[in-house]
Amino acid sequence: MIPTVDVLVLAAALFCLGLAGVIVRRNLLILLMCIELMLNAVNLTFVGFSRAHGDLQGQGLTFMVIALAAAEAAVGLAIVVSVFRTRRSINVDEVNLMRR
Repeated sequence: MIPTVDVLVLAAALFCLGLAGVIVRRNLLILLMCIELMLNAVNLTFVGFSRAHGDLQGQGLTFMVIALAAAEAAVGLAIVVSVFRTRRSINVDEVNLMRR
């Protein structure tokens, strides 16, 4: 049996790793992967608290977050492909689509 504190420490480490990736990296694909890592850290927290309290609400919420992450990945990748086709770059600093 894994203690809840260990689960929360792992989730915090994953979230910080994802946050550092969002802050440091400028590639859109890396940014999407770091956001997914942060969402998975939140899922791990929900499941850890759900197991600690003995109810299924955290696991149900995790299922909803996974569905949201799948939709986000599909829409995000479509946007990245569209940006790459028009700009030939997926660097965040070079992409300024709002100015046309």
